[in-house]
This record gives sequence, structure tokens and C-alpha cells, in this order.
Amino acid sequence: MIDLHTHSFFSDGALIPSELVRRAEAIGLRGIGITDHGDSSNIDFIIPRIVAVAADLNECCNIKVIPGIELTHVPPRLIADLAKKARALGAKLVAVHGETIVEPVPSGTNRAALEADIDVLAHPGLISEEEVLMAKEKGIYLEISARKGHSLTNGHVARLARKIGAKLVIDTDTHDPGDLIDERQARRVVLGAGLTDKDFDIMQENASVFL
Repeated sequence: MIDLHTHSFFSDGALIPSELVRRAEAIGLRGIGITDHGDSSNIDFIIPRIVAVAADLNECCNIKVIPGIELTHVPPRLIADLAKKARALGAKLVAVHGETIVEPVPSGTNRAALEADIDVLAHPGLISEEEVLMAKEKGIYLEISARKGHSLTNGHVARLARKIGAKLVIDTDTHDPGDLIDERQARRVVLGAGLTDKDFDIMQENASVFL
């Protein structure tokens, strides 16, 4: 199991990166992205620290740690420039907090994210067919989420991605230790979105490019 979307105490997660990674390793994960919430106020603080701890942990752990960022509630017109800055700071995975239906994410966030240099559009909510086509054309992964609330639109995202041929990943959006899930539970989330075990395997192949 590879989980590209988690949070440490560098934003609103409960754990320091080392404990987050150890807990993920203990339940059998082989890859984890640490993607704390960021905007122009903090990405220059967060990313170098996650890059440093990832380098340390990757020398001694069996799990691969991917340093990243989740640009969150950023005004759409600022997303592209912040994504470039995140890359320059060393982020190997740039995600954008998509238009989930359970938070007041600015309208136009999905489109602006898909026009930028990002890797994952997290919990994209009621994403449009046109936006899913943009994701397909740019090779940006759309997220099926295991997180309460964000998961309410998994079926919609899965249906359009399958129809159009966009790539998917399955992530937890972990904030607390209990949010981490093993492969068995991740497969159940994928099945619950109307997809198949084969789709899960493909989603894990998609995530493996970051390893």
C-alpha cells in the first residue's frame, strides 16, 4: 500500500514525521507522502523540514518517504506560482486541496490546480467532465479519499475517471494515527467507490511512480 496524502504536526496532523512514518511502516505501507497543508505563509518553512526528515528516514526505513505539500484553500490565481515555488523548495509531490463538498474551497480551485504543475488533485468533489479530461491530458492523478467527508464524492470521481480514462490514486488524508489504513481497508474503500480490485492495483501502480 502506498499512501500519498498525509499530514504531520507541521500543519494540522497529530504526529511528528518520524512517528507518522513508523506507524505507516508498522501496518505494512511501502510508501508514504507527507503533504502538510501549505500556502504562501508557510511552505518555505514546511517543505525543507520534510525534505530533511525524509532523507534521514529513507536511509534507515523499509518504507519510502516522499516529501510533499498540499496547497490548501489558496486563491486559484495563486496556485500555479505556489506550485512552482514548492518544486523549487524540494517538494517531490505537489498536491492541491480540491473542491471537496464539505469545506468552502474557492470555486475554480480544481481548474487552476489542473492548469498548474501539480501531481495530485486531492478529493476533487463534484469535479466536471471537462476538468477530468484536463487531468487525463496532463497526467495529474485524481484522488479517491478514505477520509470522512471527503469520501462522499468518491463515486462521482470514480465514475468520471473511468468514463474518461483519467488516472486515480487512493489516499487517506491522514491527520491522526487512527486515520492510517492497511491495504485490506484501502481495497474496501476502492470497492465502495464502485471500482474493482483490479482498479486498486492500477491505482497503486500509479502511486508507485513516486517511489
